[in-house]
Amino acid sequence: MRGADVHGSGSGGEAGGAGKSGVDHEFLALERELAVFLRRARANSGEMAREVHPDLEPAAYGLLVRLESAGRQRATDLAAYFGVGKATMSRQLRALEDLGLVARETDPADGRAWLVHLTGEGLARYRSVRDARRGRYASKLAGWDRAEIAELARLLHHFNERAED
Repeated sequence: MRGADVHGSGSGGEAGGAGKSGVDHEFLALERELAVFLRRARANSGEMAREVHPDLEPAAYGLLVRLESAGRQRATDLAAYFGVGKATMSRQLRALEDLGLVARETDPADGRAWLVHLTGEGLARYRSVRDARRGRYASKLAGWDRAEIAELARLLHHFNERAED
């Protein structure tokens, strides 16, 4: 499938060349596929958020993911990681705290700051939804070769690393 156009050859230029817009065909194909992927990811994030708690905002689901993987975090570090302002992060954390999914504790390194962490309830709910999501991924990718899955993960990781710059 390498180098193939998944949408056929009639979409504006030869493989490896620039189309009428002056943009390489591969980049246009990538943009289309990323747009579809991101729309689906947003919809899935909303579904998963509701599975964790019916009142959980879709945007806040990512905070649970980050807290589970990275552990206790300062709100300012979370805001920087997600590229949002402190006020937005504070509002999302307050909502998670009100739902009993996260809690705050004093940062032992700086008594003026707070660390946010998942509560036992938050961790249990998140892991239940995450495990169900992993099962859905495994089902969708059941016909894929393991090397293709590993390559997709490697390429997405590479893309995400570059996106941080």
